[in-house]
Amino acid sequence: MRLENGEKFPRLAAERVGGGSMTIPDDLSGRWAVLLFYRGHW
Repeated sequence: MRLENGEKFPRLAAERVGGGSMTIPDDLSGRWAVLLFYRGHW
């Protein structure tokens, strides 16, 4: 799935490092955000 200009980021649940979870974009504050997805290992 690829986002086009002007589209909203889809709702996504993710586990936090160290425990807990968050829902993106609901738990992000502000208008702009940068998300980094780290695969872990190859």
